[in-house]
Amino acid sequence: MGYIPILLFCFFSLLNRVTATAIDIINTAQFIRDGDTIVSADGTYELGFFSPGKSKNRYLGIWYGKIPVQTVVWVANRETPLNDSLGVLKITHKGILILLDRSGSVIWSSNTARPARNPTAQLLESGNLVVKEEGDNNLENSLWQSFEHPTDTILPGMKLGRSRITGMDWSMTSWKSEDDPSRGNITCKLAPYGYPDMVVMEGSQVKYRSGLWDGLRFSGVPSTKPNPIYKYEFVFNEKEIFYRESLVDKSMHWRLVTRQNGDVASFTWIEKKQSWLLYETANTDNCDRYAICGANGFCDIQSSPVCDCLNGFVPKSPRDWNVTDWANGCVRRTPLNCSGDGFRKLAGVKMPETKSSWFSKTMNLEECRNTCLEKCNCTAYSNLDIRNEGSGCLLWFGDLVDIRVLDDNEQEIYIRMAESELVVDNGDGAKINKKSKAKKRIIISTVLSTGILFLGLALVLSVWMKKQQKNRKIADALERSPDHMHKEDLELPMFDLGTLACATNNFSVENKLGEGGFGSVYKGTLEDRREIAVKRLSKNSRQGLDEFKNEANYIVKLQHQNLVKLLGCCIQGDEKILIYEFLPNRSLDIFIFAFY
Repeated sequence: MGYIPILLFCFFSLLNRVTATAIDIINTAQFIRDGDTIVSADGTYELGFFSPGKSKNRYLGIWYGKIPVQTVVWVANRETPLNDSLGVLKITHKGILILLDRSGSVIWSSNTARPARNPTAQLLESGNLVVKEEGDNNLENSLWQSFEHPTDTILPGMKLGRSRITGMDWSMTSWKSEDDPSRGNITCKLAPYGYPDMVVMEGSQVKYRSGLWDGLRFSGVPSTKPNPIYKYEFVFNEKEIFYRESLVDKSMHWRLVTRQNGDVASFTWIEKKQSWLLYETANTDNCDRYAICGANGFCDIQSSPVCDCLNGFVPKSPRDWNVTDWANGCVRRTPLNCSGDGFRKLAGVKMPETKSSWFSKTMNLEECRNTCLEKCNCTAYSNLDIRNEGSGCLLWFGDLVDIRVLDDNEQEIYIRMAESELVVDNGDGAKINKKSKAKKRIIISTVLSTGILFLGLALVLSVWMKKQQKNRKIADALERSPDHMHKEDLELPMFDLGTLACATNNFSVENKLGEGGFGSVYKGTLEDRREIAVKRLSKNSRQGLDEFKNEANYIVKLQHQNLVKLLGCCIQGDEKILIYEFLPNRSLDIFIFAFY
């Protein structure tokens, strides 16, 4: 048995080994040994053997070829590592890639559904490793491609979704750790039920939902908008369902990664800094946690507590609800009656989970409403596509789960309500059978009482508006002076929000120094290489513009050699930020008793 490695070496020596000269393709007469690589024609991607982190195991993978930080985007044998440097990759005459260990055993292989005549394997400029017939550059005719078998990374041009013909899932699964690329516990995939949306799962439990596709974006990701960096599309036809991104500037390095902590994040390579920049991430706050408010509840990150019941619903377990245990969700205050029900409109939210749903691409909204009314177990309806005044029909059955407030969302959902709940509706609900005189009297009395209430509120609002006008005048004055605050208020440099975002790596978690009731503090580096500490006040803070100005004034007056120096501030939109000089984290007594 000890002669087997020697025999293998002799066998492969008869083949053409890939040399140091960069090539992007191999045929059945060539092979790749540990230390050899093939490189895409433009040099962007490289395929070869590597060891991740502190691991000594060897894996076959693809990484970026032009950047100094090795960033692996695909791994072949993630579940079956090599324990030495004697692995060999070759392509068989049947068009199958095989990875052999030192004993000649196949530890990983690709597959193909049809026979090959003259197969080759090529690493394309997109990062896609493709097995194909020699000379055939049509991807539709490929025998196998790595883009159909993602690991933890989606590159531009890759699909995240499912083939409706073969049932193949194009999904991401995190690495187990930085040293182990085997399958971790976090998966990002197309939901296998209802009208499609993307889900992030931890094991078998849903951790996050993207919300359904509304024709423009996923309803739970309002930040997905037309931009100068990348284009995106969602395809839903008879053959396949998938989401895909493509770069506007093909020279950029861009990747979408599912990480071990459950985040799905987009990164872009910054050449000047020689590092990856976190561009955007899903699962951004507590309201993105799946079904945090239970059935028929909704989450509003601007409220405290964040959970509340939908209008017409009450907590199922008030005692638990009052101690912020929202798992049991909410139930209807008035049961549905089927024949006399109506609908209440709700907008500016992430659409509920579609696990129990039905859809039609051809119905209009009125047909959708009538169909829902005909089915006593239908609890809500909506358009599928919000473009061009809306089209299609989506019906929900049973509880409405995983709703959150997102003011930018344009899609409207109509929630089925008992007739009595709609008598005091605010006009947003569509109500049926409302011609009885008794109901009219109730409506008139409600309108009158509401009018009296508004008169009282008008007095309170007038006082509040005067205060707001005063704050706006101050804010307007600040915005007209981008470099310095108004001298009557402060004599401090004014920083631009974009400058601070760049300095702190977009306020990344890695730059965070600490946080408290006021907000968070981040370490940053300006373009002139000055290090700064950025105090970003929480948007939930009750501190107004006047209080913020007073705080800055006091700090300016208290400038002292033993106090951290205030360098400036930023007031832009809802942001209120103070910028201090950055001091290393050392003990204060070193400075106080330095001369003793």
